[in-house]
Amino acid sequence: HDPHSSIVALDQTKVMDGNFVSVLSWYDNEWGFSNRMGDTAVAFGKTIA
Repeated sequence: HDPHSSIVALDQTKVMDGNFVSVLSWYDNEWGFSNRMGDTAVAFGKTIA
């Protein structure tokens, strides 16, 4: 698993009509959320330590 919330497929990112960007991104909802909750717990722990 990748710990990031989302992985952008750069080879699928396209600029269309000069001001519209199409981005393809892959994510694993539970894994990304679990990692962000871990980050939140660490940050909270630093505020109460």
